[in-house]
Amino acid sequence: MLSADPAAFPAEPPVDLDDLACIAAHDWAAFSALPEMTDHWSRPGWFDGARAYYWMLTFPDASALTDLALGCQEALAPLGLDPVPAEDGLHITLARVRGHDAVSHGQLDVLGRTAARLLPGAFTLQAVPLAGSRGAVRFSVGPWRPLVRLHAALLQAGRTVGITPPKPTAHFRPHLSIAYNNRGRDARPVVDVVASLRTLPSVDVEVADVQLVELRRDGVTYRWDVLESFPLTAPDFVGQQ
Repeated sequence: MLSADPAAFPAEPPVDLDDLACIAAHDWAAFSALPEMTDHWSRPGWFDGARAYYWMLTFPDASALTDLALGCQEALAPLGLDPVPAEDGLHITLARVRGHDAVSHGQLDVLGRTAARLLPGAFTLQAVPLAGSRGAVRFSVGPWRPLVRLHAALLQAGRTVGITPPKPTAHFRPHLSIAYNNRGRDARPVVDVVASLRTLPSVDVEVADVQLVELRRDGVTYRWDVLESFPLTAPDFVGQQ
């Protein structure tokens, strides 16, 4: 279902998409081996005020997830990272649709109707403290299999309506960022603080719908407007093939 991608992080997928311990250990092995971190905000074309349409999972009512993120952010504060607003900013990015000026509202309506017919069932994720990437500190999440199925359905909807997805499902790496790195730096001080938080308990997060959003960069924060929220069809079982 997934394949290696040098541009992804981690470049290799975990060997088991259903084993949460395997996923978390794989994320940590990649992050803890980083020699340096890069500026998350130094991204071509993603300037302050830039807007684009995305598929995302958002968690406005997940109080346990919010509390866990806030506790981790407090411990990370001396590092000077840019925290994700825990009350209304936590999210899992699934797939980019297109830039703000590259797709019409009519096309988005057709995309939404098409996706609604293809969506898999609802599922439960666990968010696991804590790992990171080249440009962020983030929770590992799992299992990956229902997320991969959801990603594939959204990309199929895009292809059906002529909106070519920019990245294949094979290169998808699910994660939930809680803070963004804002400069080039030695990774070791960040890794050391993150390591001290890895014994915190994970939390369950129910995923019952997926959001089509207009995402914008607002300084060192991501903000979005939900265009429509689409319910997932029926419960799926963890580990179901």
